Amino acid sequence: MSVHSSYPLDPLPPTQRKLLLVASTGGHLAQLVRLAPGLGASPSSLWVTFDSMQSRSLLAGQRRIHVPYVRPRDYLGMMRAAGIVRRVLKHESFDGAVSTGAGLAVAALPQAAISGVPSLYIESVSRVEGPSLSGRVLAASRLVSVCTQHLAWATGRWRTYPSVLSTYHALVKHAPDRPSLFVTLGTIEGYRFDSLVDAVLASGLADERTVWQLGFTTDRTDLPGQVHQMMPTAMFVDAALTADVVITHAGVGTFMGLLELGVFPVIVTRRKHRGEHVDDHQMQIAELAECLGVARAVDAPDLTAEVIRFAAGRVIDTGVSVSLTTDR
Repeated sequence: MSVHSSYPLDPLPPTQRKLLLVASTGGHLAQLVRLAPGLGASPSSLWVTFDSMQSRSLLAGQRRIHVPYVRPRDYLGMMRAAGIVRRVLKHESFDGAVSTGAGLAVAALPQAAISGVPSLYIESVSRVEGPSLSGRVLAASRLVSVCTQHLAWATGRWRTYPSVLSTYHALVKHAPDRPSLFVTLGTIEGYRFDSLVDAVLASGLADERTVWQLGFTTDRTDLPGQVHQMMPTAMFVDAALTADVVITHAGVGTFMGLLELGVFPVIVTRRKHRGEHVDDHQMQIAELAECLGVARAVDAPDLTAEVIRFAAGRVIDTGVSVSLTTDR
């Protein structure tokens, strides 16, 4: 039996709703930032996330607190984050609490619900076939209202919420014969992505104009062009807007950031069997992006010059921001 009020999914949320907005950095934070206006988040709302270049950029001017980084399935890290949120809730009241994941959602939302704050978990758009472990835990707790961005697996328990990707559309543009490239592998700690780097080199299109952000794929000395481990946000944005094609891992945060810039990317999936991620969930977001026509999505062995040239002939129309509507 739940101890909270069901989170109100009003078609027209109040313009002034003080929310506790919780998300891990990356795709989870990118999605929540895009959804926050439709939730009616007021300037007094408080963000809880990790300290990173992304969070400092996306949340500039917003009230926020940083918690120590929580790795995937880092249960001790979740407990530390839960303690920080519990202390916040003792000193401040909120009209609602919302999270898009991942471990921070499990840490924060039950604490908010137990404190009497109606709490909502919106499953990541990358979960095309069913909820994540975090989503399953929160749904089982019965403390938190839960939503999916995919009607296909909605149930009575999991209500539907509009997909953040459905607001983007691809347009055709002139494609150069030899496009310039920006290759970004994401910054997930402890996971290399050499298969993507090798595929770009094999395409024959990497040259002195190519810009690389390698993240934790370190010690590559065979790359033409400019090589960076990490890039400040301004430099990343400039590289993405200057290149004819951006090739990226299928991380939701990077992917959505590129869409917001009007970039039609090539997204390449990290795979568990190659030791590139903890699971294969990036395949789900890649398939969705391909289906919606807002990216070319491939596994690393299928990244070819033809795929790259196709992306060079497309741009993204960002459309309008997501507003809150719900399907039962």
